[in-house]
Amino acid sequence: MAKTRGRVTLPSEAGFRKETEEVIRRWGADALRDSDGTKLDPEIKQLDAKIYTTYFVARGHNAFAEKHMEECQQLYLMSRRCTVVGTSVRIPFMEGYYGEQVVPDYVHDPKEWWEVMDRTTGQAVPAENWKLFMDTHEVLICQAVPFHEYTVSFLVYAVWDPTQMYNHITNHWGDKPHEIPFDVRQEASGKFAKEYLVQWLKENPDTDVVRFTTFFYHFTLVFNQKAEEKFVDWFGYGGTVSVKALQEFEAEYGYRLRPEDLVDNGYYNTLFRVPTKAYRDYMDFIQRFVAKKAKELTALVHEAGKEAMMFLGDNWIGTEPYGPYFADIGLDAVVGSVGGGATLRLIADIPGVTYTEGRFLPYFFPDTFYEGNDPCVEARENWLTARRALMRKPLDRIGYGGYLSLAYRFPDFVDYIEKLTDEFREIHEKIHGQKPWCGLRVAVLNCWGKLRSWQTYMVAHALWYKQTYSYFGMLEALSGMSVDVCFLSFDDILEQGIPEDVDVIINAGDAHTAFSGGSYWEDEKLICLLRRWVYEGGGIVGIGEPSAVHQNGQFFQLADVFGVDKELGFTLSTDKYFTKQLETHYLTEDRTEAFDFGEGMKNIYALGADTEVVEYSDHELHIAAHGYGKGNSVYLAGLPYSCANSRLLLRALYCAARREEKLYRWYADNHHCEVHAYPDAGIYAVLNNSGEEQTTVVYDGLGRTSKVCLEAGAILWKTADAELKNSILQGECQIGFELQELGESDL
Repeated sequence: MAKTRGRVTLPSEAGFRKETEEVIRRWGADALRDSDGTKLDPEIKQLDAKIYTTYFVARGHNAFAEKHMEECQQLYLMSRRCTVVGTSVRIPFMEGYYGEQVVPDYVHDPKEWWEVMDRTTGQAVPAENWKLFMDTHEVLICQAVPFHEYTVSFLVYAVWDPTQMYNHITNHWGDKPHEIPFDVRQEASGKFAKEYLVQWLKENPDTDVVRFTTFFYHFTLVFNQKAEEKFVDWFGYGGTVSVKALQEFEAEYGYRLRPEDLVDNGYYNTLFRVPTKAYRDYMDFIQRFVAKKAKELTALVHEAGKEAMMFLGDNWIGTEPYGPYFADIGLDAVVGSVGGGATLRLIADIPGVTYTEGRFLPYFFPDTFYEGNDPCVEARENWLTARRALMRKPLDRIGYGGYLSLAYRFPDFVDYIEKLTDEFREIHEKIHGQKPWCGLRVAVLNCWGKLRSWQTYMVAHALWYKQTYSYFGMLEALSGMSVDVCFLSFDDILEQGIPEDVDVIINAGDAHTAFSGGSYWEDEKLICLLRRWVYEGGGIVGIGEPSAVHQNGQFFQLADVFGVDKELGFTLSTDKYFTKQLETHYLTEDRTEAFDFGEGMKNIYALGADTEVVEYSDHELHIAAHGYGKGNSVYLAGLPYSCANSRLLLRALYCAARREEKLYRWYADNHHCEVHAYPDAGIYAVLNNSGEEQTTVVYDGLGRTSKVCLEAGAILWKTADAELKNSILQGECQIGFELQELGESDL
């Protein structure tokens, strides 16, 4: 592979010029950045590279913030639940929270802005029935009902930015000052944010790219009394709250939000909750404010002749890259952390910016770069997982973050990233701007739709959770699959119908969540709409508990479509005879390893003899297919990500679409390998997604076969001859390419 340069951003730090210069040369970097806790000195900035400078809008300005503590950012928090034995109880509402991060808001009248809830009845306690003791941070509830549970929903000021707090603790920053977050909605803070940026731009003429980290409001991240993470929601709007915001919301929408609208029984409106109308209204209200204010700052950056980049993380709440107002901000670029294929697509698919950039793993922090550990393991896994998605929608740039001085101590790691960056540039050069071949158009259906494109099933960014990995694997598989993916909400299809170009719909998630749909499945219009669509030839794949809400004698409201339902205990008296597993089936005919359904789904059973039982074990069904009119359905109990499960999902999609014979186009029979074709460029690539050598039979666009052997992690590029390219341009074939090698890379 030829040595190339560009499209790579390198972190550096003061006093590390010589080593930085070496790594720039080896990795082909053309941009340098600082990180939280590091700075680039003048010598570093003189190197032949673009300079990114991290800019914090609403933190890192303690000299201002300390004079305006009443303008700190705020949150609504809920106390622990307290069961009353008598007729009164004192609730220490700050118990379990970290006093160095949040302090109660006693500036605004608690009787007006707080709420005491009877959690047994779900009713608010009248304000006259409780008293506040500020000195002990307690609420006394009078006239309580014995053995009812009560909570206090209270406003706090955030006095320590949670990301800086995390980094402070992780990196042992000792007595480094705690950065105080302030709210740009407030008069003094809003004015300061603009004036400071204007001055900063003048004082930093060597900065080429202002890397906003991010704008105003941090995702919800609260710590407990031991300074440990207590609550995290990467999508949470909890930190956007203020009395001023609530007043302005009421003036605009004509109704007042209660604390309970935001506390939400202690669930805090996480991504998994079916969103209420009040919460949707509040999100839209915040998004419009954030877009307006961020646009003002972006304009200042452009006036100074610099580029404006947004980090997709930390204070990103309200920007919503897939929302209706994001393009108005006028950003040049978005950069975000790449945990795998889905998070890469989350960044790469963002519309309305000039370029996108992915920050790959591992971060150059002490928790990975320590004696005895091999950071290449994480780097290799991260790259091979994300590369699949890169082949569908390439990022424009990649990079790393943290302390370069740490990574430099690991020469094998430096060697590996040198190869990786060259491979990235090769991929980008070949396929940037090219539309990859797609065999199907697939829609993921949930409550959020487009707004949460590539973001479903996440709690904290790209982290594994026992309750979600069996669903997130579906998203990860789709991210690098040769299908076109879109995201639809229930409201979308109820209001506008199902788009004509959709071949297969996926509904996946636990019952009651926003991903399965919860109460939406009580709507007969939705049920009939999807039944009709499948009956007339559409395909549907359900994973876990699709269409689940218990009503009218069944749990899956599309049980007749899927041919399966879940036993809740109410029909145990009804015998279930349809348990015989088919000896062979299209869905599993190439399966070479044991099935892995992750956490799976218990007690699923077939409804009739026309349900094709594909996998049945431990007295329950895990895979089924079922015809419904002209359409088809597939049910899967769970789908954690693996190469084998990615292949299972691909077959499920073609089965649901009733296009089984079309699968063998741009296809590799070894599930560790995949084929990506680019018709307009006349090329395609065969990928080995594993860390071992693989042999596979490759099917081209005409279904012709050839056998190839790929080294661990390799890409083999192929091209068409002149005659075949002409046939493609004339539309005479489905892009069948001669096996003429362009070259092979090996990672």
